[in-house]
Parts: sequence; C-alpha cells; structure tokens
Amino acid sequence: MTDPRTPASTPATPDADWWRDAVVYQVYPRSFADSDADGLGDVAGITSRVPYLAGLGVDAIWLSPFFPSPLADGGYDVADYRDVDPRLGTLDDFDALVRAAHAHDIRVIVDVVPNHTSSGHAWFEAALAAAPGSPERARYVFRDGTGDAGELPPSDWVSNFGGSAWTRVPDGQWYLHLFAPEQPDLDWSNPAVRADFEDTLRFWSDRGVDGFRVDVAHGLAKDLSTPYRPSNEHDLPLDGSDPLYDRDEVHEIFAAWRHVLDEYDPPRAAVAEAWAPAPRRVLYARPTELGQAFNFDLLESPFDASAFRQVIERNLAMSEQSGASSTWVLSNHDVVRHATRYALPAGTDTDAWLMTDGVSPTPDRDRGLRRARAASLLQFALPGSSYVYQGEELGLHEAAGIPRDLLQDPKWVRSGHTVKGRDGCRVPIPWTESGPSFGFGDVAPFLPQPADFGACSVSAEDGDPTSTLSLYRAALAARRRLQSGESLTWLEAPAGVVAFARHDGWHSVTNFGTDPVPLPAGHVEVASGPLSDGVLPGETTVWLS
Repeated sequence: MTDPRTPASTPATPDADWWRDAVVYQVYPRSFADSDADGLGDVAGITSRVPYLAGLGVDAIWLSPFFPSPLADGGYDVADYRDVDPRLGTLDDFDALVRAAHAHDIRVIVDVVPNHTSSGHAWFEAALAAAPGSPERARYVFRDGTGDAGELPPSDWVSNFGGSAWTRVPDGQWYLHLFAPEQPDLDWSNPAVRADFEDTLRFWSDRGVDGFRVDVAHGLAKDLSTPYRPSNEHDLPLDGSDPLYDRDEVHEIFAAWRHVLDEYDPPRAAVAEAWAPAPRRVLYARPTELGQAFNFDLLESPFDASAFRQVIERNLAMSEQSGASSTWVLSNHDVVRHATRYALPAGTDTDAWLMTDGVSPTPDRDRGLRRARAASLLQFALPGSSYVYQGEELGLHEAAGIPRDLLQDPKWVRSGHTVKGRDGCRVPIPWTESGPSFGFGDVAPFLPQPADFGACSVSAEDGDPTSTLSLYRAALAARRRLQSGESLTWLEAPAGVVAFARHDGWHSVTNFGTDPVPLPAGHVEVASGPLSDGVLPGETTVWLS
C-alpha cells in the first residue's frame, strides 16, 4: 500500500472525523461576492469573505459548482471538471481560497456532478463528431429511436426539468439527459468514465480539498436493457427497482470512490445527495462508501412538533445503523428559503405561489422569520452536521418577484413557462445597506435583488444583538462549546413542544405552538427570540444548561 497523499494545503487542526458534527456553509459562488465588477460572484470574492465565515463560526464551506460551464443549469452543466470557470477565476485563485480557509481552520468541500456533463464538454463534442457505436459515444447513453424511421425517442422517460429525457442528434440517434438537453448523461457502466472521475477526485484532493458533495448520487447506475421499463422517479418513494434511480449497482461505484478518498491522510469526506427513501439512503452513508448522505426530511417537514420529532428520531436511528452521523438541512440552492416557507400557510404549493410573484397567498414575514430562527436553533442542537445555506444567517426571504424575462433556471423554459424554478433562492446576498448590488459588487448583479434586501444585509445586522446574524454567531459559538457525542435524550414536554438533552446536561426546548409554555429551569445559553416572565413564547427555541 502506498503512503497517504500529502495535499498542497491542510487545515490548521488535523481531524479525520471533522465532518461528523461540522457546521457546513453552502456557498453558491455566482451569488456570494463579486470581486471584479462583472455582476457575477467569483472565487476571489469568496476568499475576501473568509474572515466573515470564520467570524460566523462555520467549520467548512461547500462550494457549489465553479467549474467551466455554459451555465445552462447554474453551473451544474460542467464542461471541465478540473478547472475553474474563467468568469469565476483561475486555479491559482482556487488554491488561494483553500489556503485562506485552512488558515482559519475551515475545511473546503467541492460539488462534483457525476451523472452528466455539459454538452460543451470535450467528451460530448467528440461523441457528436463520432459515429454511432464508437468509443466516444460509449461514454454517454446514445440509443436508436423508435418509430418507422427512428423518429420517436427510445422510451417515454421524462426529464426532471420537463419534456422528454431524450434528444435527437443529426445522424438520427438519441442521447439521454435526466435534466436539461445541455446535460447529457454519462454511462457509468463504462470503465473509462469511472476511471476519469476517480482521477478528478484525486485532482481536487491533491489541491487540498477536504471533501466532496456528490450531486444526484442516486442516478448514476441505470438499467438500459430493452424493452425499457417505465421510471417512477416522479412518484416517490423509490425502492431500488427503478431503471434510472437508486439502483443497487450504484454502490459499486461509491465503494471504488471510497478507496480513492482513503488514499489521503486524513481521508477525504463525502456526502451524497441521494433522493431515496430513508431505509435506502443509509446505504450511501456506509463507511465503505461515501460516509454521509443528505437528510432532507426537516427541509420537507411542516413547522410542527410531531413532524420534527419523528424526523429526528428516524434519522438518528438510521445514522446509528449506518455508522455515519446525520445531516440536517433547512434550506439550499434548490428550494424556497425556509424563512419564506414558514411564512406561508401550511400546504402552500410553492411553485404556484412563485408564479404569483409571491403575492398570493401573502407571506407573514414576521412569523416566517420567527419560525425560521427557532427551527435553525433546534437544528444546531442536534447531533451530527448542520448545513447552512448562504444568506439564511441574515434571515433572507425568497426573491419571488424576479421578472420573467430575467429568469435563468432551465425549469422555466422546459416547463413551458409554468414553473419559475429556483432563481429566487439564488439571488446574490446583500453585504451592505445600499449600493448597486448591496455590497455584492460594484455593478448590478446577474439576478436582480429585492429592493428591501439592504435591511437584511450583513452591515445592517452586524452589531445588532437582536438580529438573525447575531443569533447565528451566538448559536454556533455555543454549539462549538457544548456539542459532544452523537446522541440525545428526549425530555418530558407539553404538547407542541420538542425538548431533548445533550451530553453534559445542556438541553434544547422548542415551542412550536403559538401560546407560551413554562420555561424550564436553567441558565439560558441562547434563545431564538426574547424571553420574559419565566415563559417560553410560541415559535421559539431556547438552549439551557
């Protein structure tokens, strides 16, 4: 066995298990900070904000794709997996970011997108230039069509962005794309594909990257035997028998990845984005595979005590079963921000709500923020790792009113202009109270920001002890001081209240109701809202020791 590889940059404090209870801050690079006044966030902009992230108290940053891309899907259409998009910087800029993060003892996680490439990737361009049956086409899923002259797609599979999952090329063959036509699916039964991605993992690990987030991890292995069977992906839950998703064969791929990740000291971490039912999601999180899998159950839950407790109990049990730690997520780049979700009536169809430009039903912003603060503080008290999406520490709401002619999400076009998509949570975040982009950069950004964003900016909230930014800073500092172990003990609580104790006796109490309840005895470490008269107000969380 060879000696473990030594990366170009390492964190200040070596720790092989850092990922088990880390607070990970998701950066959507194009919307974080613009250093060169082109309206687009970039790598140097992220580096300039590392001190802010250190002051916030995060343990790691997860970078959504920053690779060269035509941007048909916000960078998730990758044209080169081993470079930086020139609009976002250079590899030298990336190396500087890793060094800056490591100097503050912050780990770096990068997004890898293995299910598909961009149609602008050199491999796909070679495939189009080559003949059917060629090695170049064998890296992707090219098939002959049906009908009298092959004029119909090979199957009735539907893209996640709407329309057929097949697109025809000039010579008559069709290629598979589970997402946009500009995102052709790779064929992971091809050894050349597997070997190349393992080299990509090494490329970034050698540059000091500490871990990987694996996009659409459940989609790599596909049953392409004929006759093609229908896919039920749009009618979850999956059970491992679907021809396109969550197939047993995918675990062979990730077992090979684990061998690569273990070449490093400490081993590189990985977390799967696997939209699979809970019992099967644990397979991706096994120590012999990626080691962790995203748990989106809280993100999909209503603000309800029973729902939250059930999710927590189920996922802690699964974590113990897999040997991993759980992950907790309330917002990310694919969903309406939780401060807005909690502001809407229960059961609101957020896609339909976005089509009204966020007008109907009218969100109760004060209530949404109050609930969001309570839910976030509860999340930070849980065993395992917590993921924070950029801007949620400011209490940002969804930018629901983006003009239709400025929308960029492919869902808008592919749905026939019936689904606005995810641009509203990807709007550049505000750093200052005024300016052409509220401190994001020196010019207007690539997506327009709401006029009231300045009131939620870093400069507006910095130093205000009642602000959401101050709450996050206090919570993460207390979490770092108190967090220990990977279990909790449920405590007796009134109806509508979730209460549990952690190691060394500190505990978290969340009142999901609207009426106040008695505040348990103890020293208040941090609270999501004001406390008075010995009661815990509704929609409020408190930590006590």
